[in-house]
Amino acid sequence: MDGLSLHCCSCLLLLALLCSLTKCYYYYSASARSGCHRGGLRLPPCPWQLPVLGSLHHLVGELPHRSLRRLSRRYGPLMLLRFGEVPVVVVSSGEAAREVMRTHDAVFATRPQTATIRILTNQAQAIALTPYGDHWRRLRKICAIELLSAGRVRSFRPVREEEVAWLVGAVSSASGNNELMNLSEMIAAYVADTAVHAIMGRRLDVDDRGAFLRYIDEAIRLASGFSLADLFPSSWIAGALSWWGAHKAEVYRGGLFKFLDAVITEHVERKSEEAKSQEDLIDVLLRIQGQGPSSQFLTMGTIKAVIFDLFSAGTETAATTLQWAMAELMRNPDVMSRAQAEVREVFMPRMKVVEEGLSELKYLRWIIKETLRLHTPGPLLIPRECRETCKVLGYDVPKGAMVLVNAWAISRDPQCWEESEKFKPDRFESDTRDFKGNDFEFTPFGAGRRICPGMSFGLANVELALANLLFYFDWSLPDSIRPSELDMTEAMGITARREKDLWLRAKVCSNLPH
Repeated sequence: MDGLSLHCCSCLLLLALLCSLTKCYYYYSASARSGCHRGGLRLPPCPWQLPVLGSLHHLVGELPHRSLRRLSRRYGPLMLLRFGEVPVVVVSSGEAAREVMRTHDAVFATRPQTATIRILTNQAQAIALTPYGDHWRRLRKICAIELLSAGRVRSFRPVREEEVAWLVGAVSSASGNNELMNLSEMIAAYVADTAVHAIMGRRLDVDDRGAFLRYIDEAIRLASGFSLADLFPSSWIAGALSWWGAHKAEVYRGGLFKFLDAVITEHVERKSEEAKSQEDLIDVLLRIQGQGPSSQFLTMGTIKAVIFDLFSAGTETAATTLQWAMAELMRNPDVMSRAQAEVREVFMPRMKVVEEGLSELKYLRWIIKETLRLHTPGPLLIPRECRETCKVLGYDVPKGAMVLVNAWAISRDPQCWEESEKFKPDRFESDTRDFKGNDFEFTPFGAGRRICPGMSFGLANVELALANLLFYFDWSLPDSIRPSELDMTEAMGITARREKDLWLRAKVCSNLPH
């Protein structure tokens, strides 16, 4: 009898413990979804955290932008996570994005500075990743007026046309034997060559281009991650363990800057007297540097950091968008047929694609917009940092918190977009939303003070290349793949590239002269 009583008591105690744990779990879940109160602040809802790691375990198993969307569906459009020691606020709705990038734009205008970022940007001397302040304002003004103005982008039309002719020639050569070609590689080469030509004034030979691209690709990869020192900034142990990553960043920055030293020296020695319309971007920067005391901030170190920024921003987005656009066209043959019919109707009388006719390609522009919506090149916009405690959607965002805008999740929000997961360029026939920073359900280039200054430059490269690829060639998939079976998996990285290269067959359009 005593043994039975003891057993019953044990069962009751275990049952009571389970009930208590269940009650605590539901209480914590409810409080996490409704917001956390700490230090007098009403913080955004917080998914459960682990000691030391914080919220990092929530990102395991999926790409970060997908993991964060999954969490936002449970915890809401504004969440507070912790990556190691770093508080991170995640924005997952157009309404919250509007408050961050318009209502309180000045509060969220700066960038967090990780150890790796400081090394790669030569102690924050570039544009995109530089903290908000006088240095950034001066560089932004130079970008808006000199480097990336509408007039400057138009002046690079001969560069774009020359480089797209190389792309068409490469595709035409590869199409001769009806063999599969790696269109991803060809697109990446076109975009890189166009950016190099605009920045440096000439094409690079194969070896120099390969070396330059390796430096850029590795620097971008390093900039897109977190080291232990970034996650645990107060720990000297984490700093010591991160020495190899810092060393790699130093090595790649050193190699890149040494390469640029030679290019800049070539420009300085040339001292060309060409007309302003023929300046490349290094010429522009050197001219501004020589304008007197007001330009003393534009050191050679700053010029090299700006060149790195211009190249990395100008290539990643354009190449990613072009590859996804072609992939979606291959998956949607009806869209491809309509797009080719439009391009050929406009340009067949001239027998070639010219930039002044691109404005007539309404459907092609819808395709590019839909590609940017469905395959946002940078799914998580470049991180911002909260400069002072600020209210967003009624919650307090603490000073010093990193802020991530999940532009990918917002542009696929079914509450904002009909058939949000479907590629439907026709939606823009009646939907006037655009990506220029005024519609916060659609911000592939960001918005507010930190909107991407190179948007027009990148889009010009995308439009001209896509129109040429559709005008000159008919495309087909490998024989064993149906359109619905084309792999659309994304790769891990700062941009949502395709995980697998796009291999296609091309045939020169039969209506064109050979």
